Amino acid sequence: MERGAKEKNHQLYKPYTNGIIAKDPTSLEEEIKEIRRSGSSKALDNTPEFELSDIFYFCRKGMETIMDDEVTKRFSAEELESWNLLSRTNYNFQYISLRLTVLWGLGVLIRYCFLLPLRIALAFTGIGLLVVGTTVVGYLPNGRFKEFLSKHVHLMCYRICVRALTAIITYHDRKNRPRNGGICVANHTSPIDVIILASDGYYAMVGQVHGGLMGVIQRAMVKACPHVWFERSEVKDRHLVAKRLTEHVQDKSKLPILIFPEGTCINNTSVMMFKKGSFEIGATVYPVAIKYDPQFGDAFWNSSKYGMVTYLLRMMTSWAIVCSVWYLPPMTRETDEDAVQFANRVKSAIARQGGLVDLLWDGGLKREKVKDTFKEEQQKLYSKMIVGNHEDRSRS
Repeated sequence: MERGAKEKNHQLYKPYTNGIIAKDPTSLEEEIKEIRRSGSSKALDNTPEFELSDIFYFCRKGMETIMDDEVTKRFSAEELESWNLLSRTNYNFQYISLRLTVLWGLGVLIRYCFLLPLRIALAFTGIGLLVVGTTVVGYLPNGRFKEFLSKHVHLMCYRICVRALTAIITYHDRKNRPRNGGICVANHTSPIDVIILASDGYYAMVGQVHGGLMGVIQRAMVKACPHVWFERSEVKDRHLVAKRLTEHVQDKSKLPILIFPEGTCINNTSVMMFKKGSFEIGATVYPVAIKYDPQFGDAFWNSSKYGMVTYLLRMMTSWAIVCSVWYLPPMTRETDEDAVQFANRVKSAIARQGGLVDLLWDGGLKREKVKDTFKEEQQKLYSKMIVGNHEDRSRS
């Protein structure tokens, strides 16, 4: 494709090319001074009042943000440089050769007619054993034997479910695996992050109570292991959530809690803002970095585009789910550090280890509009510049 584009002198479409716009690290005041200097005889120092030409600064910044947007592109699937014989993963792909088309057709037959039925059978086996096994273990009296059985029933069932996705996982630094009384935090790309981690360790899950099949699984799991499930009305009560989590981590006999602080799925290229709630508790935090290889199947769940059933079907018809998991050394909150700073420090460590872009933006922008506070911040900077210059001139 690249060779053909060069021959025809065409531009290849690459939406994630870095450095689209060259930006100099200058302040708002310096840039407006430059605009006034080039387009008007009135300098900012001499004319602290509003100038119509100041609008150009905000127009240019808005256009730059739209053209070189580093936020919303994190909520769509990562485009591959080469085609992996799955769906159209490159916008430049049309028709290349008959041989490649035949190979793609054979791939469809193998994935849908051979791999998919086997994977569905394994998935139902794993889920069925999880419900039956945890229900039976739940009737046993509390003690070491029940705890032992619960751990191994969960582990066995999660590993069967991982096989249903043909997941090829490489775990690094297992000596740093989360321990009882701690909190495991990880970047979030897909719902299968849970079974990726739970197939190599024991965790207590945290989440909202659901209905249907998910509700049946949750009720069965909580009988065998002290998972933390919240009712829909309780989720928004931050104090109640913090209290339940604190009570759990203070009991050193209970399994570490598994939390994804981003609160939404990001497309495996970056880590976005961590919610501070799980970092206010004061427990030891065990960071985990998860990085998928999209060459064999894209694990990212675009929840605004695909439902859960459609997403799982796409996963089961991929060639494989290949990923690497790094267990980072445990981290604790320092005395002069607040919860937000601690969360950012943990996030930076995960991004650095996983080779991901560290972003300060909230993943909630996936479904919500930008908060008015961001707009007001720019308005305050501009008004402070105008009013500040005016006051300085009055004093002089």
